[in-house]
Amino acid sequence: MTRLVTGLSLALCVAALFSLHAGLTLYSPATVLSALSGGEGTDALIVTTLRLPRTLIGLVSGAALGLSGLLMQSVTRNPLAEPGLLGVNAGAALFVTLAVTMLGVSNLGGIGVSAVLGALLATGLVFSIAVSTGGAGNPATTLLAGFTVAALLASFTQTLLLVDESALETLLFWLSGSFADRPLDLLWLGVPVLIFGIGGGFLLATALDVLRLDDASARSVGLNTTAVRLAALVLAAMLAAGAVAMAGPVLFLGLAAPHLARQMAGDRLPSTRQLIVLSLLTGALIAVAADILARVIVAPGEAPMSAVLALIGVPMLIHLLRRRKGVVS
Repeated sequence: MTRLVTGLSLALCVAALFSLHAGLTLYSPATVLSALSGGEGTDALIVTTLRLPRTLIGLVSGAALGLSGLLMQSVTRNPLAEPGLLGVNAGAALFVTLAVTMLGVSNLGGIGVSAVLGALLATGLVFSIAVSTGGAGNPATTLLAGFTVAALLASFTQTLLLVDESALETLLFWLSGSFADRPLDLLWLGVPVLIFGIGGGFLLATALDVLRLDDASARSVGLNTTAVRLAALVLAAMLAAGAVAMAGPVLFLGLAAPHLARQMAGDRLPSTRQLIVLSLLTGALIAVAADILARVIVAPGEAPMSAVLALIGVPMLIHLLRRRKGVVS
Protein backbone atom coordinates (compact mmCIF):
# COMPACT_ATOMS: atom_id res chain seq x y z
CA MET A 1 0.00 0.00 0.00
CA THR A 2 2.82 2.41 0.87
CA ARG A 3 4.55 1.78 -2.44
CA LEU A 4 1.28 2.30 -4.31
CA VAL A 5 0.60 5.63 -2.59
CA THR A 6 4.18 6.74 -3.19
CA GLY A 7 3.95 5.81 -6.87
CA LEU A 8 0.65 7.67 -7.33
CA SER A 9 2.03 10.72 -5.50
CA LEU A 10 5.10 10.82 -7.74
CA ALA A 11 2.97 10.40 -10.86
CA LEU A 12 0.73 13.25 -9.68
CA CYS A 13 3.73 15.52 -9.10
CA VAL A 14 5.08 14.75 -12.57
CA ALA A 15 1.67 15.40 -14.16
CA ALA A 16 1.25 18.69 -12.30
CA LEU A 17 4.71 19.87 -13.34
CA PHE A 18 4.13 18.86 -16.95
CA SER A 19 0.80 20.71 -16.86
CA LEU A 20 2.73 23.95 -16.27
CA HIS A 21 4.87 23.24 -19.33
CA ALA A 22 2.32 21.82 -21.79
CA GLY A 23 -0.02 23.71 -24.07
CA LEU A 24 -0.01 25.47 -27.42
CA THR A 25 3.59 26.34 -26.59
CA LEU A 26 5.74 23.80 -24.76
CA TYR A 27 7.79 25.79 -22.28
CA SER A 28 11.18 24.76 -20.97
CA PRO A 29 11.75 24.12 -17.26
CA ALA A 30 13.82 27.33 -17.12
CA THR A 31 10.90 29.38 -18.45
CA VAL A 32 8.45 27.86 -15.97
CA LEU A 33 10.86 28.31 -13.05
CA SER A 34 11.46 31.93 -14.02
CA ALA A 35 7.71 32.57 -14.18
CA LEU A 36 7.08 30.99 -10.77
CA SER A 37 9.96 33.03 -9.33
CA GLY A 38 8.35 36.32 -10.31
CA GLY A 39 9.63 36.71 -13.84
CA GLU A 40 7.98 39.09 -16.28
CA GLY A 41 6.87 38.85 -19.87
CA THR A 42 4.18 37.07 -21.88
CA ASP A 43 5.42 33.57 -21.09
CA ALA A 44 5.48 34.26 -17.36
CA LEU A 45 1.98 35.72 -17.54
CA ILE A 46 0.65 32.61 -19.29
CA VAL A 47 2.24 30.28 -16.75
CA THR A 48 1.12 32.15 -13.64
CA THR A 49 -2.35 33.34 -14.70
CA LEU A 50 -3.48 30.48 -16.96
CA ARG A 51 -1.59 27.25 -16.46
CA LEU A 52 -0.96 27.45 -12.71
CA PRO A 53 -4.63 28.14 -11.80
CA ARG A 54 -6.00 25.40 -14.06
CA THR A 55 -3.46 22.92 -12.70
CA LEU A 56 -4.27 23.67 -9.06
CA ILE A 57 -8.03 23.75 -9.68
CA GLY A 58 -7.72 20.45 -11.55
CA LEU A 59 -5.88 18.90 -8.62
CA VAL A 60 -8.43 20.04 -6.04
CA SER A 61 -11.49 19.32 -8.20
CA GLY A 62 -10.27 15.86 -9.16
CA ALA A 63 -9.47 14.91 -5.57
CA ALA A 64 -12.85 16.21 -4.37
CA LEU A 65 -14.79 14.33 -7.05
CA GLY A 66 -12.81 11.15 -6.41
CA LEU A 67 -13.65 11.22 -2.70
CA SER A 68 -17.25 12.24 -3.39
CA GLY A 69 -17.71 9.27 -5.70
CA LEU A 70 -16.18 6.90 -3.15
CA LEU A 71 -18.55 8.08 -0.41
CA MET A 72 -21.58 7.75 -2.68
CA GLN A 73 -20.58 4.29 -3.82
CA SER A 74 -19.95 3.19 -0.24
CA VAL A 75 -23.34 4.47 0.94
CA THR A 76 -25.30 2.90 -1.93
CA ARG A 77 -23.09 -0.22 -2.18
CA ASN A 78 -23.04 0.41 -5.92
CA PRO A 79 -19.93 1.16 -8.03
CA LEU A 80 -22.12 3.00 -10.55
CA ALA A 81 -23.05 5.77 -8.09
CA GLU A 82 -21.44 9.16 -8.67
CA PRO A 83 -22.37 12.86 -8.18
CA GLY A 84 -24.15 13.24 -11.52
CA LEU A 85 -26.17 10.07 -11.01
CA LEU A 86 -27.53 11.16 -7.63
CA GLY A 87 -28.64 14.59 -8.82
CA VAL A 88 -25.82 16.63 -7.26
CA ASN A 89 -24.68 18.22 -10.52
CA ALA A 90 -28.28 18.88 -11.57
CA GLY A 91 -29.01 20.62 -8.26
CA ALA A 92 -25.90 22.77 -8.56
CA ALA A 93 -26.77 23.71 -12.16
CA LEU A 94 -30.34 24.65 -11.25
CA PHE A 95 -29.34 26.93 -8.37
CA VAL A 96 -26.66 28.60 -10.49
CA THR A 97 -29.27 29.20 -13.19
CA LEU A 98 -31.69 30.61 -10.60
CA ALA A 99 -29.00 32.89 -9.20
CA VAL A 100 -28.15 34.25 -12.65
CA THR A 101 -31.69 34.61 -14.00
CA MET A 102 -33.58 35.65 -10.86
CA LEU A 103 -30.97 37.41 -8.70
CA GLY A 104 -28.67 38.80 -11.37
CA VAL A 105 -25.57 37.06 -10.00
CA SER A 106 -22.70 37.24 -12.48
CA ASN A 107 -19.50 36.81 -10.43
CA LEU A 108 -17.88 33.42 -10.02
CA GLY A 109 -18.01 33.64 -6.24
CA GLY A 110 -21.79 33.95 -6.26
CA ILE A 111 -22.04 31.16 -8.79
CA GLY A 112 -19.89 28.96 -6.55
CA VAL A 113 -22.01 29.54 -3.45
CA SER A 114 -25.18 28.85 -5.46
CA ALA A 115 -23.68 25.58 -6.69
CA VAL A 116 -22.91 24.44 -3.14
CA LEU A 117 -26.43 25.23 -1.91
CA GLY A 118 -28.06 23.51 -4.88
CA ALA A 119 -25.97 20.36 -4.49
CA LEU A 120 -26.73 20.08 -0.78
CA LEU A 121 -30.46 20.58 -1.25
CA ALA A 122 -30.58 18.08 -4.14
CA THR A 123 -28.85 15.48 -1.98
CA GLY A 124 -31.29 16.14 0.85
CA LEU A 125 -34.20 15.73 -1.55
CA VAL A 126 -32.86 12.41 -2.87
CA PHE A 127 -32.30 11.03 0.62
CA SER A 128 -35.70 12.23 1.90
CA ILE A 129 -37.44 10.52 -1.04
CA ALA A 130 -35.55 7.30 -0.30
CA VAL A 131 -36.49 7.49 3.40
CA SER A 132 -40.15 8.35 2.74
CA THR A 133 -40.52 5.32 0.47
CA GLY A 134 -38.99 3.05 3.11
CA GLY A 135 -35.98 2.28 0.93
CA ALA A 136 -33.20 4.22 2.60
CA GLY A 137 -31.27 0.99 3.03
CA ASN A 138 -31.89 -0.17 -0.52
CA PRO A 139 -29.21 0.96 -3.00
CA ALA A 140 -31.61 0.61 -5.94
CA THR A 141 -34.17 2.92 -4.29
CA THR A 142 -31.55 5.60 -3.60
CA LEU A 143 -30.26 5.44 -7.17
CA LEU A 144 -33.78 5.57 -8.61
CA ALA A 145 -34.52 8.62 -6.45
CA GLY A 146 -31.31 10.20 -7.75
CA PHE A 147 -32.27 9.54 -11.37
CA THR A 148 -35.69 11.06 -10.78
CA VAL A 149 -34.44 14.17 -9.01
CA ALA A 150 -31.70 14.74 -11.59
CA ALA A 151 -34.18 14.56 -14.46
CA LEU A 152 -36.62 16.88 -12.68
CA LEU A 153 -34.02 19.51 -11.80
CA ALA A 154 -32.48 19.39 -15.28
CA SER A 155 -35.90 20.09 -16.81
CA PHE A 156 -36.30 23.13 -14.54
CA THR A 157 -32.88 24.39 -15.61
CA GLN A 158 -33.71 24.03 -19.31
CA THR A 159 -37.02 25.85 -18.80
CA LEU A 160 -35.32 28.76 -17.05
CA LEU A 161 -32.78 29.09 -19.86
CA LEU A 162 -35.56 29.13 -22.44
CA VAL A 163 -37.35 31.88 -20.51
CA ASP A 164 -34.17 33.98 -20.16
CA GLU A 165 -31.91 33.20 -23.10
CA SER A 166 -29.57 36.04 -22.19
CA ALA A 167 -28.50 34.01 -19.14
CA LEU A 168 -27.18 31.27 -21.41
CA GLU A 169 -24.23 33.42 -22.45
CA THR A 170 -23.27 33.98 -18.82
CA LEU A 171 -23.75 30.33 -17.87
CA LEU A 172 -22.01 28.83 -20.90
CA PHE A 173 -18.63 29.52 -19.33
CA TRP A 174 -19.59 27.66 -16.15
CA LEU A 175 -21.69 24.89 -17.69
CA SER A 176 -18.88 23.85 -20.06
CA GLY A 177 -17.09 21.94 -17.29
CA SER A 178 -13.43 22.85 -17.58
CA PHE A 179 -10.40 23.89 -15.55
CA ALA A 180 -9.42 26.58 -18.08
CA ASP A 181 -9.86 30.32 -17.46
CA ARG A 182 -10.86 29.85 -13.83
CA PRO A 183 -9.54 32.44 -11.36
CA LEU A 184 -7.18 31.23 -8.66
CA ASP A 185 -9.46 32.80 -6.03
CA LEU A 186 -11.89 29.89 -6.49
CA LEU A 187 -9.46 27.76 -4.49
CA TRP A 188 -10.59 29.68 -1.40
CA LEU A 189 -13.91 27.94 -1.86
CA GLY A 190 -12.71 24.53 -3.02
CA VAL A 191 -9.77 23.86 -0.70
CA PRO A 192 -11.63 24.31 2.64
CA VAL A 193 -14.44 22.07 1.35
CA LEU A 194 -11.90 19.41 0.35
CA ILE A 195 -10.13 19.56 3.73
CA PHE A 196 -13.46 19.31 5.55
CA GLY A 197 -14.49 16.38 3.34
CA ILE A 198 -11.26 14.49 3.94
CA GLY A 199 -11.56 14.96 7.71
CA GLY A 200 -15.18 13.87 7.67
CA GLY A 201 -14.38 10.91 5.46
CA PHE A 202 -11.74 9.61 7.86
CA LEU A 203 -14.13 10.08 10.81
CA LEU A 204 -16.77 8.00 9.00
CA ALA A 205 -14.30 5.42 7.67
CA THR A 206 -14.90 2.77 10.34
CA ALA A 207 -18.68 3.12 10.07
CA LEU A 208 -18.46 2.84 6.27
CA ASP A 209 -16.43 -0.35 6.66
CA VAL A 210 -19.26 -1.79 8.75
CA LEU A 211 -21.83 -0.53 6.23
CA ARG A 212 -20.35 -2.93 3.65
CA LEU A 213 -22.41 -5.57 5.44
CA ASP A 214 -26.14 -5.73 4.91
CA ASP A 215 -28.11 -3.25 7.00
CA ALA A 216 -29.41 -5.86 9.44
CA SER A 217 -25.86 -6.99 10.27
CA ALA A 218 -24.67 -3.39 10.55
CA ARG A 219 -27.47 -2.54 12.98
CA SER A 220 -26.73 -5.66 15.01
CA VAL A 221 -23.32 -4.23 15.92
CA GLY A 222 -24.88 -0.92 16.95
CA LEU A 223 -24.44 1.13 13.78
CA ASN A 224 -27.04 3.79 13.02
CA THR A 225 -27.17 3.16 9.28
CA THR A 226 -29.50 6.06 8.53
CA ALA A 227 -27.28 8.60 10.30
CA VAL A 228 -24.13 7.26 8.63
CA ARG A 229 -25.74 7.40 5.19
CA LEU A 230 -26.99 10.94 5.74
CA ALA A 231 -23.60 12.16 6.99
CA ALA A 232 -21.72 10.51 4.13
CA LEU A 233 -24.15 11.86 1.51
CA VAL A 234 -23.85 15.40 2.91
CA LEU A 235 -20.06 15.15 2.75
CA ALA A 236 -20.22 13.75 -0.78
CA ALA A 237 -22.55 16.55 -1.86
CA MET A 238 -20.30 19.22 -0.37
CA LEU A 239 -17.23 17.78 -2.08
CA ALA A 240 -18.97 17.54 -5.44
CA ALA A 241 -20.42 21.03 -5.04
CA GLY A 242 -16.99 22.46 -4.26
CA ALA A 243 -15.63 20.89 -7.43
CA VAL A 244 -18.61 22.03 -9.50
CA ALA A 245 -18.26 25.56 -8.12
CA MET A 246 -14.67 25.69 -9.33
CA ALA A 247 -14.85 23.80 -12.61
CA GLY A 248 -18.51 23.39 -13.52
CA PRO A 249 -20.13 19.97 -14.03
CA VAL A 250 -17.23 17.56 -14.69
CA LEU A 251 -18.51 14.09 -15.55
CA PHE A 252 -17.14 10.58 -14.93
CA LEU A 253 -14.40 11.51 -12.45
CA GLY A 254 -16.53 10.49 -9.49
CA LEU A 255 -17.21 7.16 -11.19
CA ALA A 256 -13.73 6.38 -12.48
CA ALA A 257 -11.46 7.35 -9.58
CA PRO A 258 -12.93 5.08 -6.83
CA HIS A 259 -13.22 2.16 -9.27
CA LEU A 260 -9.57 2.48 -10.32
CA ALA A 261 -8.58 2.85 -6.65
CA ARG A 262 -10.21 -0.49 -5.84
CA GLN A 263 -8.58 -2.12 -8.86
CA MET A 264 -5.13 -0.88 -7.83
CA ALA A 265 -5.66 -2.08 -4.27
CA GLY A 266 -5.79 -5.63 -5.62
CA ASP A 267 -7.95 -8.61 -4.69
CA ARG A 268 -7.76 -8.02 -0.94
CA LEU A 269 -10.50 -5.93 0.66
CA PRO A 270 -8.97 -2.52 1.39
CA SER A 271 -10.21 -0.41 4.27
CA THR A 272 -12.17 2.76 3.61
CA ARG A 273 -9.23 4.82 4.92
CA GLN A 274 -6.98 3.27 2.29
CA LEU A 275 -9.57 3.84 -0.42
CA ILE A 276 -9.92 7.49 0.61
CA VAL A 277 -6.22 8.10 0.04
CA LEU A 278 -6.20 6.18 -3.25
CA SER A 279 -9.36 7.88 -4.53
CA LEU A 280 -8.00 11.34 -3.73
CA LEU A 281 -4.75 10.69 -5.57
CA THR A 282 -6.39 8.89 -8.48
CA GLY A 283 -9.04 11.57 -8.95
CA ALA A 284 -6.46 14.36 -8.95
CA LEU A 285 -4.20 12.43 -11.35
CA ILE A 286 -7.03 11.72 -13.82
CA ALA A 287 -8.15 15.36 -13.72
CA VAL A 288 -4.69 16.79 -14.43
CA ALA A 289 -3.92 14.19 -17.11
CA ALA A 290 -7.26 14.79 -18.83
CA ASP A 291 -6.65 18.54 -18.77
CA ILE A 292 -3.24 18.06 -20.41
CA LEU A 293 -4.78 15.83 -23.10
CA ALA A 294 -7.51 18.40 -23.73
CA ARG A 295 -4.82 20.97 -24.50
CA VAL A 296 -2.67 18.88 -26.82
CA ILE A 297 -4.93 16.29 -28.46
CA VAL A 298 -6.38 18.69 -31.06
CA ALA A 299 -3.71 21.43 -30.96
CA PRO A 300 -3.74 24.29 -31.79
CA GLY A 301 -7.33 24.04 -30.53
CA GLU A 302 -8.51 22.59 -27.22
CA ALA A 303 -10.80 19.59 -26.82
CA PRO A 304 -13.76 19.74 -24.40
CA MET A 305 -12.92 18.27 -21.00
CA SER A 306 -16.11 16.21 -21.06
CA ALA A 307 -15.04 14.54 -24.30
CA VAL A 308 -11.63 13.57 -22.91
CA LEU A 309 -13.09 12.19 -19.69
CA ALA A 310 -15.73 10.30 -21.66
CA LEU A 311 -12.92 8.33 -23.33
CA ILE A 312 -12.18 6.95 -19.86
CA GLY A 313 -15.60 6.98 -18.25
CA VAL A 314 -17.82 5.46 -20.94
CA PRO A 315 -15.80 2.23 -21.44
CA MET A 316 -15.51 1.91 -17.66
CA LEU A 317 -19.26 2.36 -17.22
CA ILE A 318 -19.98 -0.29 -19.85
CA HIS A 319 -17.51 -2.63 -18.15
CA LEU A 320 -19.16 -2.14 -14.76
CA LEU A 321 -22.62 -2.63 -16.21
CA ARG A 322 -21.60 -5.90 -17.85
CA ARG A 323 -20.02 -7.14 -14.61
CA ARG A 324 -22.96 -6.18 -12.41
CA LYS A 325 -26.06 -6.95 -14.44
CA GLY A 326 -29.22 -6.12 -12.59
CA VAL A 327 -27.53 -4.05 -9.87
CA VAL A 328 -30.30 -1.47 -10.02
CA SER A 329 -33.11 -3.77 -11.14
